[in-house]
Amino acid sequence: MSASPSAILERGARLLIGPILVVSLYLLFAGHNSPGGGFVGGLTAGLALSLGYAAEGPAAVRRITRLAPTTLLGAGLAVAGLTGAAGWVLGNGFLDAGATTWDLPLLGEVKATSALVFDIGVFAVVAGMVGLTLEGLSGREEA
Repeated sequence: MSASPSAILERGARLLIGPILVVSLYLLFAGHNSPGGGFVGGLTAGLALSLGYAAEGPAAVRRITRLAPTTLLGAGLAVAGLTGAAGWVLGNGFLDAGATTWDLPLLGEVKATSALVFDIGVFAVVAGMVGLTLEGLSGREEA
C-alpha cells in the first residue's frame, strides 16, 4: 500500500522546514541568556525533520540533515564528551566552563563559552536521535 502525501502537506512542509530550522538555531545560541539551548534547539530541529518525514518520507530526513542520523548523533556525542573532558585536560573538573572573548570586525566583542560547544553537541545528538527514530519508523535502513 503506497499512499502519496497530501499536496498541501508537501508544499507546506517545504515552506516551513527552513524557518523552523532557523528558530532551532536561534534557540541553540540564545540558550545561555534566555530559555533554550542544545536540547530545546535539537527538539525544534527534530520537529522540522518530522514534518519533512510526514510530507516526503524517510528520504527527507537525509535531505534536510545531509548526513546519516547515526553520523550526526555520533559526532554530537563526541563533541559534547570532548568538551566535558577538556576541563580535565586543563586541570579542572569534568564540564568546568571556560570562556574567551574575541574582538571581531563588524561584530565587535564576542564572548564564546565551552557551554556553547557542549550545547552544539547536545543539539546534534537530539536531532540525530529524532532522525534515527524516523528512519526506524519507516521499516527500512538507508545507507
